[in-house]
Parts: sequence; C-alpha cells; structure tokens
Amino acid sequence: MNQLKKHVNQLFKDIPESEKKEIIVQEVLQNLEEKVMDLMEQGKNEEDAINKAIVDFGDIEDLKQELDVPDPKKNDMAKINLAYSIWGSILIISLVAFVNFYYTPSVIWFVYPTFAVLWWPLSMYYTWLRRKQR
Repeated sequence: MNQLKKHVNQLFKDIPESEKKEIIVQEVLQNLEEKVMDLMEQGKNEEDAINKAIVDFGDIEDLKQELDVPDPKKNDMAKINLAYSIWGSILIISLVAFVNFYYTPSVIWFVYPTFAVLWWPLSMYYTWLRRKQR
C-alpha cells in the first residue's frame, strides 16, 4: 500500500498544503485501498490490484477545482497581459505626444488622452495582483 501513498502524494504535490487537501488525500487513499482489497478478494494479486486501482482512478482535475487551486498558466498570462498593456500604453502615449508636438506645439493636449490610456495597465495590474494573491 506504500505504492498507493506515493501515487496519491505525487498527484497532489502541486497543491498547497491545507486542511481541506489533507482530508481529500485521506479520502482518496482510503478509496484506493478499499478498491485494492476488493480486487484482491476477486483473485488478483496485490501488484495487479494496485495498478488497476490507480488506472481506474484516473486524474484529479475535478478534485483540483474543488480545492480551488489556481492555475499557474493563468497567473503567467496575467503577467504577460500586464507587460503588454504597459508597453502598449507607452507606445500609444508616445504617438499622441509626437502628434501633439509636431502639429500643435503651442498647445499641450496629449496629457488628456494619456490619463485615458493609463487605465489599461492599471486594470491589468490589479488583475495580476488579484491572481497572485490566490
């Protein structure tokens, strides 16, 4: 049954430690052990029973959703979106400043669209921060 513990610990290795995780790990381990015992009563040897129980169990994606595990890919995308919004804003503000100084150098008006454009990276920053805290 040590092989079952190793398998379950391997499945749950990327999930942060919590009381809820421990409860689910114990339930999964207990269910797998019961499945192995049932298979052994049906005539399978221990190794075959363990392998069949592991194969029948499958993946734990539904359990990960129940544990509210954040997807690291989403956090990476939030970081990429933040960087994209910062660079995009810099380029847009630079373009507006160039147009302002080239065509109407006597009137400084590029500051007004700058405030509107800065909302984009600000919103991406708060999205990234919220995902990082999860």
